[in-house]
Amino acid sequence: MLIPHDTRIALTTVVDLVNSAPQETVDGIPADGLADTEALYAFVRDHHVSGVDELRASDLRAVQDVRTRFTEVFAAPDAAAAAELLNKLVAAAGTTPQLTDHDGYDWHVHYFTPGASVADHLAADCGMALAFIVVAGEQERLRRCEAPDCGRAFVDLSRNRSRRYCDSRTCGNRLHVAAYRARRKEAAG
Repeated sequence: MLIPHDTRIALTTVVDLVNSAPQETVDGIPADGLADTEALYAFVRDHHVSGVDELRASDLRAVQDVRTRFTEVFAAPDAAAAAELLNKLVAAAGTTPQLTDHDGYDWHVHYFTPGASVADHLAADCGMALAFIVVAGEQERLRRCEAPDCGRAFVDLSRNRSRRYCDSRTCGNRLHVAAYRARRKEAAG
């Protein structure tokens, strides 16, 4: 599956956005990766979201709402449901496709209008990246980690669609080691 560079960046951004949602922690208190505007500033900086100036509490709430909608896309039971969710999200963002070559990047498409809010920017660009996956007939690539204690979102870009864990070095390896130890214990038993 050939995915343009800017689409890959948007897919990484949407996965990180979805994974910023409150997660259970060791002490049982959910931790929100976008709990305040400082966290939103960090997210925008870390993901090189262009055209963002001052952020307010209203921007934070709007991005948290967009995050919830993207979470629903990852949970959609089929392509039709994902398409319906994405259509609503992208339409509400007021998409205006434009070719651009800013900041040293080659020509690519921005789907947000100039001066758009950060929430509309994310909804448009990330929504179109997810739409690319759905249009390609690859909606099943939008997954959740199969590790019982994880559940983080990821996009399976493996050639044979076989990825099961958000990170094979952490979740995947941890489960394989646990299974190995269980087999050894049973064999020694």
